[in-house]
Amino acid sequence: MMIPACRLADLPRGEALRLDIDPPVSVFHTDDGEVFAIDDTCTHQDASLADGWLEGCEVECPLHASKFDLRTGAVDAPPAKLPVRTHEVVVEDGMIFVKVSTEAPNLPPCVASRLAGGPA
Repeated sequence: MMIPACRLADLPRGEALRLDIDPPVSVFHTDDGEVFAIDDTCTHQDASLADGWLEGCEVECPLHASKFDLRTGAVDAPPAKLPVRTHEVVVEDGMIFVKVSTEAPNLPPCVASRLAGGPA
């Protein structure tokens, strides 16, 4: 399923956009003009990566400074141990679309429990 995110012109370089889907996805427009999409929630604790700091092809979680590679989802700095899920991005006619991965997300236990309907 392709989800329209926004117009490319509406997402400045160096910025991120959070898509409020379940679970949320972040779309990043790097300073080099590349566009990436990853799960928005840090795998260590419930924090929005769209609120983090973008440097090159890495985003730093605003809560405990874990870093994730936007290209692969790999963890580049602890305390997170699990990667974030990456999503395919298509830019067509000036519009950014995200094809959400069918892989299971790596969510922190507090978020996974909430999504499953358990206690928060």
